Amino acid sequence: MDRHVLVPLDGSKPSWEALDHAAANADGDRITVLHVVDPAEGVYAGAEGGYYDAEAFNRARERGENLCEQARERLRDDGALNRIELDTAVETGKAARTIVEYADEYDVDHIVIGSHGREGVSRILLGSVAETVVRRSPCPVTVVR
Repeated sequence: MDRHVLVPLDGSKPSWEALDHAAANADGDRITVLHVVDPAEGVYAGAEGGYYDAEAFNRARERGENLCEQARERLRDDGALNRIELDTAVETGKAARTIVEYADEYDVDHIVIGSHGREGVSRILLGSVAETVVRRSPCPVTVVR
């Protein structure tokens, strides 16, 4: 059965492990690698109010596109591209919300997401993209640690 699997990629070790997990468990599936750029990227606050640096935002988008290309090369090198169809996307928004909206809009069947493994106070204070995606996702989610 062909499934559409979404793998959010931020360049962290857990997100690469999520991609590897998705590829290892996919056969004939379509995998979409999604990088989300925070809309505040390029916004700087200062003593005099702040400013917007469009170049910083553009660099963040380029980084996302480079991560997507690295994902393609990684899957090509391990032979996964012979078994799957790979799409990539770079979107702008808050990470958890954008992942969930993308999954809903593009009929994703499964999300595989990396977790940074924070626990206790740090998780409460910092929040967790993976936790929010699990709670709000329109489809099953696998969290890879």
